[in-house]
Amino acid sequence: MRALKRTDPEAIGGHRLLARLGAGGMGVVYLARSEGGALVALKSIRPEYAADPGFRARFRREVDVARRLTGRWVVPVTAADADARAPWLATGFVSGPALGEAVAELGPFSYGTVRALGVRLARALAEVHAAGLVHRDVKPGNVLLALDGPRLIDFGIARAADATALTATDAVIGTPGYLAPEQARSRGAGGEVGPPSDVFALGCVLAYAATGHRPFGTGAAAAVLFRTVHEEPDLTGVPDGLRPMLERCLAKDPADRPTAAQLAAEWGPLTDGSEWLPPGLTALIAERASRVLDLPEPEPRTPPTLVADTDTPPPVGRRSFLTLASAAGVVAVGGGTAAWFAARGGGDGGGAGAAGDLPECVIGLHGDLTGPGKAAGRAQERGARLAVAAYNARRDRKVRLTLRVEDDRGDAERAVKVAEEFGADEKVYAVVGPTSDATALAARVPYKKAQLPMLTVWAGDPYLYQNTYPIVFQLRPPRPSLGGPTNRFLTRVRRSARTAVLDDLTDEPASWQLAKVVSDTPPSGGTVSVHRVDAGSGAFGKAVADAIGERAQGLLFCGTSPRRAALCAKAVRDAGFRGGCVATQPVMVPEFFDEAGDAAEGWAFGTTLCDPEKLPGAKGFVTAYRAAYGADPIGLGTAESYDAVGLAAAGLGTLAAPERGALTTALRAHSYKGATRTYDFFPGNGSVTETTGLYLWRAEDGKARFLGRFMDVKA
Repeated sequence: MRALKRTDPEAIGGHRLLARLGAGGMGVVYLARSEGGALVALKSIRPEYAADPGFRARFRREVDVARRLTGRWVVPVTAADADARAPWLATGFVSGPALGEAVAELGPFSYGTVRALGVRLARALAEVHAAGLVHRDVKPGNVLLALDGPRLIDFGIARAADATALTATDAVIGTPGYLAPEQARSRGAGGEVGPPSDVFALGCVLAYAATGHRPFGTGAAAAVLFRTVHEEPDLTGVPDGLRPMLERCLAKDPADRPTAAQLAAEWGPLTDGSEWLPPGLTALIAERASRVLDLPEPEPRTPPTLVADTDTPPPVGRRSFLTLASAAGVVAVGGGTAAWFAARGGGDGGGAGAAGDLPECVIGLHGDLTGPGKAAGRAQERGARLAVAAYNARRDRKVRLTLRVEDDRGDAERAVKVAEEFGADEKVYAVVGPTSDATALAARVPYKKAQLPMLTVWAGDPYLYQNTYPIVFQLRPPRPSLGGPTNRFLTRVRRSARTAVLDDLTDEPASWQLAKVVSDTPPSGGTVSVHRVDAGSGAFGKAVADAIGERAQGLLFCGTSPRRAALCAKAVRDAGFRGGCVATQPVMVPEFFDEAGDAAEGWAFGTTLCDPEKLPGAKGFVTAYRAAYGADPIGLGTAESYDAVGLAAAGLGTLAAPERGALTTALRAHSYKGATRTYDFFPGNGSVTETTGLYLWRAEDGKARFLGRFMDVKA
């Protein structure tokens, strides 16, 4: 449990909020107390999802179905409001630990405990399936443990409702390691997720409970999914009495798996429950329950006041940065005043903290400055230098910032060396970068070892930030979230009721993730067809012809190669297609426009990077940039890098003394108002909220033109 943030409401639907239990792409889960005094887990869905009428209809329908679930091993829905501005639902609260936490702390469970766990969860799934629901994400984190047995949570409502424009990665493709082969193979073709998929996931969960390891291993998501589809499960350590049933659950063919009802019957009747409790679980449950009993009632709060950005900078002595008044406060470092100071050349300028009595804190800039991604690296460096100058110009600064720049040349091995060098420098308290997925994934290992916060605005791999890497702050939504802007364009700008996905298998994991998102959430509530183009093949003409033959009204290129996207655009032009065409951020580079020529005209792009000159809140940043660099174009990512350094500086300003571990905690605990947007982090994994960091651009006259935040873009 975490304290409420100042931006959280005090009550929802008559339920008094007590604490945060978690947050994800769909919304926030709170511990709350009903008007009758009962504790509930209340999930508030983010308002932007409510803009889709289909979302509300699905939400309302599945709440109605789920309310009829009364089984002992499911957590019932106690209240819900599908018509609220931010739809919400409340379920019974279980204070015990999740299965994954219990296994990690107590070790693998005995044969008797796993069997008792299996029969109870099978009964829960049998009831869910009988009601017409599919869980879609059975995993140890969704199994809570009570004294009398497990409780299955998050069944069906959030999973089915997650099929909307903006979806967290896990919500769409499930959790690698607990994902059925047919889901992994479907690659967005849709229609293959059903009750047998839940049974497969249950087999994975029980194997984990019996052994402490996943049957298809760990590591990169693509590798885990490959093993799930093509290799047999590793059931080493599974008791002989469980192995035959688990082998049936983990059959590759869904038709070969038992149903949940068959599992429950074959594992036999329930007894008094005494065999359920493994050693140590009672104490663990009691410890979790005591946290709830000791939880104080929150004090009434007044909402925070943010400083608005203005065109005219205030006098030097005026405070233009909000401080952190409490553990749930909001940090606001505006783009206006600080940037204006920087424009006047205030690097280590005067003020109360100008003397050498302030501690020196080095911010590392880790980027590709001379390799294939040098444009992004140089943009990042410019933004960082402006931010350091802006902070050092403040009269109320708490530290003196210095920027140290290192070039990894876009090479993963070099990125590791750069990270090790930064980690060994005790004066470095945070690093901005790296600038690619490969270098970020490589560098996070030494950064974790050094407990050095890593803030990246470029890397989009959805598995970059995990609980095992708490030092990672991915300041852009992950790559699959780009399905949100593309969906918006084909729903509100160029409406497409029949959308064709052109799936480029050259970068298979990335294209699969996006294809899956769009297939699960069809634009305009219509249909989606998937047309694949093999790696190395340039035959986009056939895929486009097939799409047109199916009367497609909109096309989405799923891939990361600008050159291949250009081949696709030419094929679309040559076929005479006149519907909406969309791609994503990796494609929106000069190479695409040069290769595609006039075929690029009208294509739209979903991105995580903005044009600060078109954002009212970034006027001060733009002023500073023009003062420093004249008429040079503001490169993509410059403003976001400026915000990353500002975030780190604001976090350092909250500490009694600079310290890496304390800075990681401070950054995760607060919201931050930057020049481009507000950055708010989900507890536990450092992932940034998605809805304010996604944008749409469109190709016009041979270059990309910024359309705005994707939720604001209309026809």
